[in-house]
Amino acid sequence: MDTTSQAEPVNASNEYLVFTLGKEEYGLDILKVQEIRGYAAVTSIANSPDFIKGVINLRGLIVPIVDLRIKFKLGRATYDQFTVVIILNVANRVIGIVVDGVSDVMTMTPEQIRPAPEFGAVMNTEYIQGLATVDEHMIILTDIEKLMSSGEMMLVESVANNSGAVVS
Repeated sequence: MDTTSQAEPVNASNEYLVFTLGKEEYGLDILKVQEIRGYAAVTSIANSPDFIKGVINLRGLIVPIVDLRIKFKLGRATYDQFTVVIILNVANRVIGIVVDGVSDVMTMTPEQIRPAPEFGAVMNTEYIQGLATVDEHMIILTDIEKLMSSGEMMLVESVANNSGAVVS
């Protein structure tokens, strides 16, 4: 029996939107992406976790904005002209994630994707779908569905539903 199995690609297209957080590159299923926009001011919501920057009004829909740099404990981001918000449609919810920049849309073959390493209790890797090697560098493929559906992300939905804020 072969125990060196390859990571199963989650999306049918095998296409990933590649974005940066600090010096690392991450990829997420392109089918989850609704749009990409420049970072603009958000309306903060009192008593929300640090990684929830606030909410924006996207054509009449209140959308919670999550800063992935803070969520992944990579330090505070400096918002500049390259900072973008990726609007996602995940688990029938619209959520925005703040990233340092978007670099490409890449098609990954199953041969390029390796399973995430196991770190045990030291590090939670349940959101890592796999690691892809492209042109001598590594891209961390995130399972954005698992990340945005986790228990603490229910706070995101709560923030959006209870904001009651009039956002301009």
